[in-house]
Amino acid sequence: MAEQTIPVVDLARFLDGDAADQRAFVAALGEALTEWGFVAVERHGLDLAALASTFAAIKSLFDLPDEVKRRFEDPAGGRQRGYTSFGRERAKGRDVADIKEFWHVGPELAADHPMAGRIQPNLWPDDVLPALRPAATRLWASMHGVAAVLLRALARFLDAEEGALLRMVDGGNTILRMIHYPPPHEAEPVGEGAVWAAAHEDINLMTLLPEATEPGLELLRRDGTWLPVTPIPGQLIADTGDMFQRLTNGAIPATTHRVLAPPGIRSHRYSMPFFVHPVPDQVLAPLPGFVSDARPRRWADITAEAYLGERLRDNGVAHDGRAKA
Repeated sequence: MAEQTIPVVDLARFLDGDAADQRAFVAALGEALTEWGFVAVERHGLDLAALASTFAAIKSLFDLPDEVKRRFEDPAGGRQRGYTSFGRERAKGRDVADIKEFWHVGPELAADHPMAGRIQPNLWPDDVLPALRPAATRLWASMHGVAAVLLRALARFLDAEEGALLRMVDGGNTILRMIHYPPPHEAEPVGEGAVWAAAHEDINLMTLLPEATEPGLELLRRDGTWLPVTPIPGQLIADTGDMFQRLTNGAIPATTHRVLAPPGIRSHRYSMPFFVHPVPDQVLAPLPGFVSDARPRRWADITAEAYLGERLRDNGVAHDGRAKA
């Protein structure tokens, strides 16, 4: 088996270990994210049957004709649910779009949930691909469970109350993004110098990524060099985004990363990052202890909803300001 290139932690040590195991896990997780911005997680307990069935469903999904997929594209909603077509999303500061298409699934909230009127409902292609809904909703729930455990551990690392980060994301706009990257030689032309995903930082609090079907992910190390991250079966890759960076006043960074097609690749790459978001009205302000004379405050307060809308306009997905968190 290939060796991982970033730190690896064992989530079972936190879930099933004694107090010493839990302390060791918390320290290893926090130190990896502080130094690298990325960490690989083993024995995470993700529902692997749901993962397999969702991968199978999305391969069928992206094989659908373009005119069928575009029935589920919602520009007015910032494309935060359903389909986003080729040539739409670009990294902040780039003029060229990425070589990818994707589909977003958010939480399935009950009608009486406090956030039901604020969080967009999902768009499901039930008439053409009924298998997607049960597979993706089951995977979303399982991913959310893993994220909740990691957020509990990170709260301990930050010396915050253990439920503090969990309360932020209860009812938030957390999204499972199902991505198709075609071999570049088969892709629709989107512009000179286009790649699968140009260098960027994630917008959200934390991202979880099960192993993709092909390699390509690279992170930017602190010394300015690029490091490939290996997709290893049984591991989740976790990274912290811009919103987490704001909560820690930059102490835990949002690490720049990209996805490049390996030279000569003929295979299609499928990937399913899980973007953990706070509730819309969560103010992105530093947690206690992260502002001092030695570490002055770096960013002004902004709500999660306003920040997400700003970033969606930056990357070309939303144009009219109506995207909601």
